[in-house]
Amino acid sequence: MLDSVIPQNKGELNMALKPDRIETQTDVSFFMNNATSSTIVRGGVASVSTGGSGVAMDDSSAVVSYATATSGCKPVGVLLNDVVNIDLTRQHINWHKDEVQGGGKVTLLQVGQVTTDKVTGTIAAGDSAYVGASGLFSATPPADGTTEDENYRVGRFLSSRDSDGYVKVAVNIA
Repeated sequence: MLDSVIPQNKGELNMALKPDRIETQTDVSFFMNNATSSTIVRGGVASVSTGGSGVAMDDSSAVVSYATATSGCKPVGVLLNDVVNIDLTRQHINWHKDEVQGGGKVTLLQVGQVTTDKVTGTIAAGDSAYVGASGLFSATPPADGTTEDENYRVGRFLSSRDSDGYVKVAVNIA
């Protein structure tokens, strides 16, 4: 189980995305559902699940998700919100935690820098960063013989993993 989803204290989650980040360009035109889990933790690479038409700012068919398989996925940005599934008749969204109710609009970082533990494989500073399975960052491009690696490249690693498993990533998806 990933450290980022292990409960620490009564409902608290260990952060998968550190506040040390630079947000140069973000996108708020996509929705994200969490039908398969109670919480989708921020810090991973979200890919197009279904696309909207035109500008698609309020088109509910513009949906992103953490792709389960990387072959053929289309990365859109790094998820900056936790997507939760709570009963809004009993409690409200915790805006201080930057939570979004499942099915709501999410903020996706397209250009900037993040520090996250949503990584897989061996990471070294200077390596290209690619989208991996389950929205994880990976230094290995997906094995897809029909598509260029650049379609999966989401940035560059600026550090190797620290003792807590976090890496710094320069994101450039736009």
